[in-house]
Amino acid sequence: MNEQQRARRPGGRSARVGAQVHQAVTDLISERGYGRFTVGDVADRAGVADSSIYRRWGSLETLLTDVALTRLNARSPMPDTGSLAGDLRTYAAQVAREITGPDGPAVLHLAVALSSSGLQGRRAGTDLRAERTRQLQSMLDHARDRGEPVPDALDVLDHVLAPMYIRVLFGLVPLTPDYIDGLVDRLLGDTEA
Repeated sequence: MNEQQRARRPGGRSARVGAQVHQAVTDLISERGYGRFTVGDVADRAGVADSSIYRRWGSLETLLTDVALTRLNARSPMPDTGSLAGDLRTYAAQVAREITGPDGPAVLHLAVALSSSGLQGRRAGTDLRAERTRQLQSMLDHARDRGEPVPDALDVLDHVLAPMYIRVLFGLVPLTPDYIDGLVDRLLGDTEA
């Protein structure tokens, strides 16, 4: 196998180290909170050398941004249930599983902390919103193509996703299916009115 083939191979040591470092960051955020650990702490937890982290990410803030973007932009398949209501319920349930999973609250807290931590953090917040908006817009465009009335993507963020994020950030969980469906129903009721 030549060097170029090796570099393109998915998985392998690089992916394993990346996953270990991401998990170490998430664990440290859960245990200590934002700003209460160093690259050395992450390296010790992940079982890698500090130099590996600096070589790949350059700084702790860049690493934290990468963790937040990667974890919060997990690419669940976009639902296609045949109706906007069904698509939104399915999508919201997927997001709820992501943010209430074992690492979800820590990653949400990280994203909030990063958004107020300088230019790179603000860029991370912008990137997160842009990806969520892109996901939502593709779902809304598909529903519009089926002839359904659709809300704005920002309305979906405001009325469906934001309340779920707030509940997780403040420990007001679980996000029950009835609660999630109610958010979607209120949004679509407002859209139809």
